[in-house]
Amino acid sequence: MTPSQELVQGHVSGLTHEVTNQSAPLVGANLYRGHRALRDALAFHGVAADDAALDVLGAEVGSAEMQSHARLAHVHPPVLHTHDRQGRRIDEVEFHPSYHRLMERVIGHGLHGAPWAGGPGAHVRRAAGFMLFTELEPSVMCPVSMSYAATPALKAHPVLHALWSPRLTAATYDPSARPVADKRGVTLGMGMTEKQGGSDVRANTTRALPDGADAWGERYLITGHKWFFSAPMSDAHLVLAQTGGGLSCFLVPRWLPDGTRNRVEVQRLKDKLGNHANASSEVEFREAFGWRVGDEGRGVTQILAMGALTRLDCALGTAGLMRQALSIAIHHTSQRSAFGRPLIDQPLMKNVLADLALESEAATALALRVARTVDRTEHRQDATGHEAIMRRVLTPVAKFWVCKRGSHFAQEAMECLGGNGYVEEQGEGVMARIYREMPLNSIWEGAGNIMAIDLLRSLRAGPVADALAAELAPALGAHPHFDRLAQGLPARLDGLTDEIEARVLARDVALAVQAALLRQHAPEFVFEAFCASRLNGGDSLGAFGSLPRSCAFDALIDRANPISSSS
Repeated sequence: MTPSQELVQGHVSGLTHEVTNQSAPLVGANLYRGHRALRDALAFHGVAADDAALDVLGAEVGSAEMQSHARLAHVHPPVLHTHDRQGRRIDEVEFHPSYHRLMERVIGHGLHGAPWAGGPGAHVRRAAGFMLFTELEPSVMCPVSMSYAATPALKAHPVLHALWSPRLTAATYDPSARPVADKRGVTLGMGMTEKQGGSDVRANTTRALPDGADAWGERYLITGHKWFFSAPMSDAHLVLAQTGGGLSCFLVPRWLPDGTRNRVEVQRLKDKLGNHANASSEVEFREAFGWRVGDEGRGVTQILAMGALTRLDCALGTAGLMRQALSIAIHHTSQRSAFGRPLIDQPLMKNVLADLALESEAATALALRVARTVDRTEHRQDATGHEAIMRRVLTPVAKFWVCKRGSHFAQEAMECLGGNGYVEEQGEGVMARIYREMPLNSIWEGAGNIMAIDLLRSLRAGPVADALAAELAPALGAHPHFDRLAQGLPARLDGLTDEIEARVLARDVALAVQAALLRQHAPEFVFEAFCASRLNGGDSLGAFGSLPRSCAFDALIDRANPISSSS
């Protein structure tokens, strides 16, 4: 048979070509063991790098089973049922079974309210776990984050705290619709944002009128709406509403103590760019029952405290997504060849991957540093001193900078996969999922401008310049670029920065702290590359892949490789 006849025969029989030079999915890797940067940072903060619970979590979130659940929860989003077939109002959101499996595991690992019942180090361990689970599926982390942030707020109401907190800290997921007294585990959400105000919660119009008292305390009737009301199937939400004494905070349960439904009506679910497995809704309160938590008129103060914790989770979540995008990019380029050699061996690809690895490690370092401030201040190890000031300053800084870099990072990591990275393929395209998810953490809990302004407010929290100088001291003298940045910051912190320059200040504080942290718990070649590429005073924060040739490209990539690092 001639070659032309073979070609025709192959065409007739339906044979075209064998699939080659395609990368296999990243499945079965222990995402904790392979994350050397996270393990080094944890050791620096006093958590053993071989922590057994994190090792178990790392294996679980990297498994094929859990990746399948993440895909299914994403491609089968929640569905709202406002009425039953007899016309009765039910306001139920139906989730795919894989969503419940994910929730069962994330709560089983204690990433919601459990750290509040733990000892020193619990918040740092939880932060590491939060990053790892976000690599698997970020949507379920919304109710987890809100439960974490809202749990300590209940301390302002001893009766509600005694009833709800043990269930909020329990490692038990119970999605059933029934009153809190009949459940072993619960989740807690927050309802703050309204159409007319957005981040300006003082413009809220939802009102609460006194309605006597009962075993739970002072009861109110709440009427109004919330424009963003995520995780409406949470067992209760902390809600802001206006009273005669000003904006106040209320616990609004889905089910009342007598077993009847509260009058919280879910109007619709949001049709979002990403975050598909999580239900975000709009709700109306039609004289819903709520119990005031804390003093009347103190709602703004309470929401700021809760918001600081969810902002930490925004930084942690983005760092987790960065890590997963980087891992996929390294894994893919290790298997895919072009122009006669693997992509990972191409000089320009090396530059891109090394640059992404540097950004990922710096994001992990900064986010985990904020978690340590929470741990130290909550356990009264440093409730009013250095750690308290750093908590106030670094929370908006980390939320601003890490999240701001996230979308740019995801786009570059996607480009490492070429067209394959842009393909959804019924949820199999994890990189596309990450790309759509990235902008959310930058928007949620206050967008970039809010964070930059919050940084300016934090400068009134105490001797910030002195505290930051102490934070940066371990790296002074190690690199001229770092010294130049660090020595110029005190004057900018002492009132010489106005609002129009607030974003630049937030960026520079973030970069300086990241560099100082890398100096202390990363190899020297990581610190050197970071200073040379981020602190050189030029346009070094544009496109990734702009590292100077002096950087240790191979070492940076090998340190970040989820496979070689795990051995």
